[in-house]
Amino acid sequence: QVQLVESGGGLVQAGGSLRLSCAASGSGSSSNVMGWYRQAPGKQRELVAIITSGGSTHYADSVKGRFTISRDNAKITFYLQMNSLKPEDTAVYYCNIVDVATHQADWGQGTQVTVSS
Repeated sequence: QVQLVESGGGLVQAGGSLRLSCAASGSGSSSNVMGWYRQAPGKQRELVAIITSGGSTHYADSVKGRFTISRDNAKITFYLQMNSLKPEDTAVYYCNIVDVATHQADWGQGTQVTVSS
């Protein structure tokens, strides 16, 4: 099982930037998919971005061109750089890691991102 600890959320004005970090520890394969999801009040959790161990990325249409996911395999940490933030980006953001071989999925505790207009 992998433990994930998130940091970097907060309150920002529209047009601003935030960087989320997710540090992983514990047992786990180096072959994995790391991702960020978000859940706004009254809505279902949705995919924001994912990155494979090979560096391939995928983004939700709503964040393309504004958000960038990256990973540091040496530190076993991944990031979400969020630029040009909009009020509709307000949500609790969760990091996630999935082991490719076992399909074991682990989640972080969530971090609040609030974008004021």
